[in-house]
Amino acid sequence: MEELLPAVDRWRAAGEARDAAGAVAALSADVVLFSPITEQFAFRGREQVRDLLEVALAAIDEITYTDQVAEGRTVALFYRARVGGTPLHEAQRLRLDADGLITEITLYIRPLPALTRLMTRLGPELARRNGQPALARLIPVAGGMLHAMADSGDRTMMPRAAPRPREAGQPGPPPGDR
Repeated sequence: MEELLPAVDRWRAAGEARDAAGAVAALSADVVLFSPITEQFAFRGREQVRDLLEVALAAIDEITYTDQVAEGRTVALFYRARVGGTPLHEAQRLRLDADGLITEITLYIRPLPALTRLMTRLGPELARRNGQPALARLIPVAGGMLHAMADSGDRTMMPRAAPRPREAGQPGPPPGDR
């Protein structure tokens, strides 16, 4: 397994350095990247993934990988970063081919406000690169509304739903509500 990890090491170093070309060097020619935003499409091949990485690495700041877990040809990476002023945490599932290059990437991002903010930053530039200037103008409006709802809910509603310590003798929820 150790002989398969140099591409993962290159991928991590390139991410932290915000180096899209360095990250692409760790990819197989037929790489597929599954977006954390939509199930409607995937990025296929080095060229499409490179376009995404150039835009994403310009939008995400302070990437610091924190954990790596590997089993066979599957590696899970975790990092923390910022998008604008919003903390972002990402998990990446990487699958490696027989040559040790990354052939599949699946991304998972939390919290929701980080994902919606990232969408408003990536979407317009990706639409422009795809020859869709009208869509590039629409995404910030639609994405901005979604981000405003997610951010507001995260700051105002969710803290009210946070678990609270129980006082001695205070009953828990009824059995049917557990």
